[in-house]
Amino acid sequence: MTLSVVTSTASPKDRFVTVYGRKPVLEALSDLDLRVDKVIIAEGLRGPAIDEIKEAAADRAVKVQRASAHRVKVLAGNGRHDQGVLADVVARKMRPLDDALEDPATAPRQVLLLDGLTTPANVGMILRTATAAGIDGIVVPHRGVAALDPLVIKSSAGVAFHAPVLRTRTAGDAAEQLSDAGYPLYALEAQGSESLFEADFGNRAAFVLGSETAGLSEEVQTRIAQRLAIPMRGGVESLNVASAAAALTAISAAGLPPPRCAVRSRKPASAQAAVNTIMGSPPSFFSMLQPP
Repeated sequence: MTLSVVTSTASPKDRFVTVYGRKPVLEALSDLDLRVDKVIIAEGLRGPAIDEIKEAAADRAVKVQRASAHRVKVLAGNGRHDQGVLADVVARKMRPLDDALEDPATAPRQVLLLDGLTTPANVGMILRTATAAGIDGIVVPHRGVAALDPLVIKSSAGVAFHAPVLRTRTAGDAAEQLSDAGYPLYALEAQGSESLFEADFGNRAAFVLGSETAGLSEEVQTRIAQRLAIPMRGGVESLNVASAAAALTAISAAGLPPPRCAVRSRKPASAQAAVNTIMGSPPSFFSMLQPP
């Protein structure tokens, strides 16, 4: 196996999800459904675990590179837990947002935009739910949102590798691009002017999910076309952002053809039917989300 030295200072490409730590890297190499582009190991790092990683990489013809320990920390984006090793895993559906919007004929129909979501568990659960619901694109900015790291991957049950992730620098940049491309931006708020169940989203729509504590960033706030509310029952005042995203994507799925393997009859006739399709029936959590 050939070892090379990393000298480039280029940023990681938008088509990779970077995993770090000895166990996550070995797990990625052991998963034959994943394509690992390369493994990077800190210079001077030795031991049985490193030997096992190198052997697993050789078995799959994955190139192994050496870099300074500082460089590995920079690439991993988490110096406390990288353990001197990382791997770039190809995310086949990941691409820059501007590429996705370039051709109106093939541009995503419905998009989620994450703004200020820094909790990895929330980001991972949103990726999993939105992908299951058939959302065409999930904008995960490089700044201001939890990185697509092992914590997000674990919370998504591995879906992060296969989700239709769209990358851009900031949520503000994404809001501008989407607005310019003709996407009205919708935000979920307790005091929204219209119920989520009654809104007509048209052919294209972008739904913004903001931080539970800070809300939407100022750059995004100015581009919101309409604020929507989720009807609540049982004395519940609000949902956390991952639960709100699940409700939103289930409603969105009501207008999509059902998965062939999941539904044999006609497409869901209502928002609740869409929830049943995605979450299973009976939907113990979503029963309170039926329109009053």
